[in-house]
Amino acid sequence: MGFCLPGDGPPVLTADDVWDVAAHGRTCLLHDGVHHGPVHLPETALQERFPTLPGVFSRHFTSAHRFGLVSLAEACLDAELDLEAGDLAEAAVLAGRGGVDAQVASYQAVMRADPAVIGPLGAMDLFIGTELAVTPSDVALVQSAVTRSTGPCYTVSCGCASSAVQLGHARGMIAAGVVDLAVVTGVDVFDVELVRNAQVLLRIAQQADASRRAAGKPALLPSFDRLMRPYDRRADCVNYGEGSATLVLESREHAERRGAHAYGRVLSQATTRDGLANPLTSDESGSGLVAAVRACLGDRWSIGQIPYIHGGSDGDALVTAFEANAVRELYGPAVSDLLMTSQEGCFGHNGAPAGCLGAALTLLMMERGEVCPTANCEEPAEGLPFDPVPGTRTRPLAFDYALNFTYQIGGVKSAMLLGRADTSSPH
Repeated sequence: MGFCLPGDGPPVLTADDVWDVAAHGRTCLLHDGVHHGPVHLPETALQERFPTLPGVFSRHFTSAHRFGLVSLAEACLDAELDLEAGDLAEAAVLAGRGGVDAQVASYQAVMRADPAVIGPLGAMDLFIGTELAVTPSDVALVQSAVTRSTGPCYTVSCGCASSAVQLGHARGMIAAGVVDLAVVTGVDVFDVELVRNAQVLLRIAQQADASRRAAGKPALLPSFDRLMRPYDRRADCVNYGEGSATLVLESREHAERRGAHAYGRVLSQATTRDGLANPLTSDESGSGLVAAVRACLGDRWSIGQIPYIHGGSDGDALVTAFEANAVRELYGPAVSDLLMTSQEGCFGHNGAPAGCLGAALTLLMMERGEVCPTANCEEPAEGLPFDPVPGTRTRPLAFDYALNFTYQIGGVKSAMLLGRADTSSPH
């Protein structure tokens, strides 16, 4: 696993870096008029990791390209895979993307270009930058070139569930024998000026008559000038954070042949949607999430085997409501023993990386026998049926299986089942 996430100063890059932040419930969010999580990547970051990258391409890389390449390089280093030796030459290269912030400047440059004055060299330069940046496959396109992979390569865009869905695809390809190795990267960029303007627009919108919002329109999220606090009684806002997370998935045989360290296993993944006509909200009952969990578990696993869930709460009360209702239905009276935490308050709500980051955090907790606290949760909300592990200390827990939840606006729910590396699957 490798990362390129907001840090206290330098970016968070390794599993140990991520653990150090999450295990202490620490937040890396800045307050600069709005709370947000920027990645301060040194200009030398790509040159140090990819010294042979042609400048004709690399000078056109957006932040999304750079974040995705850094997390890929860190994941390969952690997995002891050598790009120059061709270790990923047959790997699947899968990316999850949710936002388009990194692509806007490239679109605008083309729209504003004057063919009469730009000249041939300038036109070619602009063309290369546009081709690299303006499609949702921007990061996968560049990663596949860096790895020189001949394997499957594609991007999925379904908001914050993007990389979770790709982990499911990677697992399926490996199980079917299509590939032995897959790299999955979730990456998104959130322009801070966009967030600032969105905050102003939200304030204007929230002054609208309440009856207009009640007439079939979704509730509006509060502004970003407060700290996000998932599962806390004061939770009333979301803070965005940019960055990237990459996981390397292998078949057991491939990993054992090369003596690789396995953090754990991706056992199953399922995606559902609430089926609502409103494209901007979710069903508070949690029935879609229950369906995703049951599809994920199938008849091979039972909910009673899962004492921990990595939740997808971002501080939005609607998300907490449908999560709470879903686990009540799934666990029944045993729900009070469930530990369910979220570390979105550590790095911000980062969109497409959420699936890879949530899986990585869960596997680290499983491997170390400790559950990380919910970052910024100090006073748990009343009526929570589960224990959100408030505070800044980990909770000891030995567990073999866990679920990881991620969502997309519009009622999309992803449930992923993870297991310890040494736990065999039931038949």
